[in-house]
Amino acid sequence: MSAVTSAPAFDTVLPTLADITAILRAQFRLAPSESTAIAHAVLVEADRQAISPILLLAVMAVESSFNRHAVSIAGARGLMQVLPAAHPQLIAGTTDLSDPAINVRIGSTILRDYLDASGGNLDAALLRYSGGGRGYAKRVVLRMQRFDASLHRE
Repeated sequence: MSAVTSAPAFDTVLPTLADITAILRAQFRLAPSESTAIAHAVLVEADRQAISPILLLAVMAVESSFNRHAVSIAGARGLMQVLPAAHPQLIAGTTDLSDPAINVRIGSTILRDYLDASGGNLDAALLRYSGGGRGYAKRVVLRMQRFDASLHRE
């Protein structure tokens, strides 16, 4: 049995726009406008999809290190490394997967679908999200712990 079966108990206090922006600027050296755009997208989609904003941030950190222009060898794009070929119905009509609002909306929709399909099992959802990446779920959970610790230092 996996060590991570459901979302860890983070978010006792939800991070604010200012919290997320400060973390992105300090830890990932993002410009203020870039940090704010990502933070806003995370908070909007976390609320819309009923997903922890810490989980979304952790997925982005592991997937792209917050490089909104990242493109993988397989063709996955943006902050959450959305793979257009795997999700044509969600990509339809999309013009710019490097736009944080669009990328986080699509990525969080995919992650929510995987969480629902796995009965809330975070390991299984993350394994599917990563396309079977070895150690991926563990890396995401470690990143969640780091973000959570950063939020509670203030």
